[in-house]
Amino acid sequence: MMYQFTKKNKLIAVVMMVIGLAAIAYGFSQDVTRTWANILMSNFYFMAIALAGTFFIAVNYVSQAGWAVVVKRVPEAMGQFLPFAAVVMLIIFFFGGHDLYHWTHHYLYDKTDIRYDAIMDGKSAYLNTPFFVIRMVAYFVIWIGFTYLFRRESLQEDLNGGMSHYNKSVRYGAAFLILFAITSSTSAWDFIMSIDGHWFSTMFGWYTFAGLFVSGIVMMIMWVLYLKGQGHLENVNENHLHDLAKFMFAFSVFWTYLWFCQYMLIWYANIPEEVTYFAIRIDHYGSLFAFNIFVNFMFPILVLMTRNAKRKRQILMLTCAVLFIGHWTDLFVMIMPGTVGEHWHIGFIEIGTLIGFLGAFLYSTHTALTKASTSVKNHPLLPESVHHHI
Repeated sequence: MMYQFTKKNKLIAVVMMVIGLAAIAYGFSQDVTRTWANILMSNFYFMAIALAGTFFIAVNYVSQAGWAVVVKRVPEAMGQFLPFAAVVMLIIFFFGGHDLYHWTHHYLYDKTDIRYDAIMDGKSAYLNTPFFVIRMVAYFVIWIGFTYLFRRESLQEDLNGGMSHYNKSVRYGAAFLILFAITSSTSAWDFIMSIDGHWFSTMFGWYTFAGLFVSGIVMMIMWVLYLKGQGHLENVNENHLHDLAKFMFAFSVFWTYLWFCQYMLIWYANIPEEVTYFAIRIDHYGSLFAFNIFVNFMFPILVLMTRNAKRKRQILMLTCAVLFIGHWTDLFVMIMPGTVGEHWHIGFIEIGTLIGFLGAFLYSTHTALTKASTSVKNHPLLPESVHHHI
């Protein structure tokens, strides 16, 4: 069954993007650094959600899991946002990087300048503009390339059947997971951790990945529920929803484990150059810092604990909405202290920019869904997925 991107949905997405552009234009007239920080935050958030879709596909191919076959059109469509995210990320760095990334200031490396920074100079072999741009281009070439390959083999499989397309996807999945293990961490260091140039954490890549995957599963569940309500994904049943919800539940716990470990180890060691990262977040972002752990851990734990809760549409939609806001807040606390310091706000610039990027993501995903049937055909594990029961 082919999905239709209705005029109403298209209008909603376009209006959301216009709101985002208005928020950005207003922001540049008020506070340039704050505006660039919000563009980075929203772009990274939806880039991570799109990337989680590709990661989900790769994991299921490599593990030869059959249950998720009937929903795989959704993560395939989510991944189509990555080219847009790549363009925006390049714009952010070349036009706003000087405001966001302190390490781009040349005086930090000039020993004759009173502003010389020995710590940043020691990191200059990694944190320098040419190498940063090379890494950024490499990330998106890898991510977009594998997203394209998975999509191509999936559509060819619908037409031709057989095992060749499936076997290719398994090999692509294995290669992608190896590269993703590296690039997911290094991109988190580059795009976010390098904002706080003096600080580093060996757990930061894993922590960012956990939030990335939860956000991706959240968006996937909302799309599956929406499409199911529109008469698509006819083979999806409550057992598939249960498994997706288990991913959301489990990785919320995993995210919390990493959040606590990163915080606890730094707090316990009490090394000045490390605790400054959490000092500003507790002193000036205390309400969001506490809200973060409540929304992203306690809420899903309490709501999704039971088996039945993972199968109820209303409960899943509520949980997804809360976690969507929660992990945006997590990203806010990661980015804003190193860019605007204690002078933070959540106003039209923040909310409008988020709405604008959400509109762009919805437009991209809607469009991708129209280009193939929402029902997968000829996949060798399709019967297992159709008759999935737990």
